[in-house]
Amino acid sequence: MEPEQQPSQETSKKAAKKEAAKAEKLRRRQEAAAASAAASGVAGVSIDATDPLAANYGDIPIEDLQSKAISGRVWTTVSALTEELKDRTVLIRGRAQAIRAVGKKMAFFTVREKGYTVQCVLTVAPDIVSAQMVKYATAISKESFVDIEGVVTVPPEAIKGASQQVEVQVRKIHCVNRAAAILPINVEDAARSEVEIEKALEAGEQLVRVNQDTRLNYRILDLRTPANQAIYRVECQVANLFRQYLLNEDFIEINTPKLIAGSSEGGAAVFKLDYKKQPACLAQSPQLHKQMAICGDLGRVFIVGPVFRAEDSYTHRHLCEFTGLDIEMEIKEHYSEVMDVVDRLFVNMFDKLNERCKKELEAIGKQYPFTPLKYLRNTLRLTFEEGIQMLKEAGVEVDPLGDLNTESERTLGKLVLEKYGTEFYILHRYPLAVRPFYTMPCPDNALYSNSFDVFIRGEEIISGAQRVHIPELLEARATACGIDVKTISSYIDSFRYGAPPHGGIGVGLERVVMLFCGLDNIRKVSLFPRDPRRLEP
Repeated sequence: MEPEQQPSQETSKKAAKKEAAKAEKLRRRQEAAAASAAASGVAGVSIDATDPLAANYGDIPIEDLQSKAISGRVWTTVSALTEELKDRTVLIRGRAQAIRAVGKKMAFFTVREKGYTVQCVLTVAPDIVSAQMVKYATAISKESFVDIEGVVTVPPEAIKGASQQVEVQVRKIHCVNRAAAILPINVEDAARSEVEIEKALEAGEQLVRVNQDTRLNYRILDLRTPANQAIYRVECQVANLFRQYLLNEDFIEINTPKLIAGSSEGGAAVFKLDYKKQPACLAQSPQLHKQMAICGDLGRVFIVGPVFRAEDSYTHRHLCEFTGLDIEMEIKEHYSEVMDVVDRLFVNMFDKLNERCKKELEAIGKQYPFTPLKYLRNTLRLTFEEGIQMLKEAGVEVDPLGDLNTESERTLGKLVLEKYGTEFYILHRYPLAVRPFYTMPCPDNALYSNSFDVFIRGEEIISGAQRVHIPELLEARATACGIDVKTISSYIDSFRYGAPPHGGIGVGLERVVMLFCGLDNIRKVSLFPRDPRRLEP
């Protein structure tokens, strides 16, 4: 795959300086706000000891948060607050997302827990809620953690500002932990869609747009949006479904070393390090060790683990560290056996995601609108030559023995969708020259290989192939690809003791989620992304 256009290093330095200046400005604002709060007593609003209801509100003392005792109280999750709980007293814990006072005797409080929100109401009433309690509640800073006890009621009209269509009439409110008075980004701003922002602009209103670098700099706050809460639940399911399906197909999960001598796939794009005075690097993939596991008669294996790539790729789909989903398996006759597993695995995965993650996919789509992925019951398979022919017929000239660049992949994806009605397909029999050294050449034409890529929405997500299991051919292929055979001698030697024909795949977890959900940048699905410019948080 050809690299996408890279931004200049000068541009990245300017962006870093700009973000550093923003962070310093925020720090000063927070210090000033903290000083002001301390001077006015707002940081911990004093409780009026003469208030007979004083025990029903206030900041929880730290000693009560140090696992002092088990109270036996029953907690209700915000997501469980439904009409069935009408007139029931509940105890909830969540973040104070929004606080709105209505005079001195009433306040509305939106509490959020794991992406779900509920409207809480404080209304001054004798022996239930005091004016001092309302004053205390309205002084709590946004994003603070609160415990609320109250009675569930069902309002006559729909609640627009919350996910749960009930209200909690507050009887007790205690602050568990206070957030800073001034936040670097507001969760409400970070949760807005581009559609909302554009509509507001058309109406003459300007809403805050939180850019990607700012989101990643303050990732802790950004993760609290409903879309992000949903993204990482979907990502969890992808890894879970990958595991479950393969375990049911007689695969076993293995763990391979990430510290290796030499490089796992050749080339200079590795993170080098000193390993007890020996040169080493972080593994670009578990490729060599999963093949060695097959030589050790494990038969069918899979791996879920970190992968490291040091190339300077500043694109929407590349990371320096990502989670790899890898498979390796014996084959009896043909590398199509590996494609069969990929076909069934991913169709099952897509089915289950659509079935199990409806709410999550809806939450993602609300902020980042997308159309559901189109895929067939039996995944379409085209040869590389057939793909090249489709491009040529569409007026796109490509090297018949070269790799497809990003634009060619996207164009082919559109052509496949138009002709076959699918956004998920397999392209196989790639030119040998563009595949790794361990790829088995085709028996009928040495210019091609027993390999394949799998695409979603016009972007490659999987590379797979039959591997070379003959040591002499492996040595020749490694040398031809510029790899020092001495650095992979233990790998090559593992094939000298009898090795079965085998093949496998490698796929990036984040890329699967990004493309299934129709997202435009892989950083949206990487919890704390690592790219050439980002090493923190």
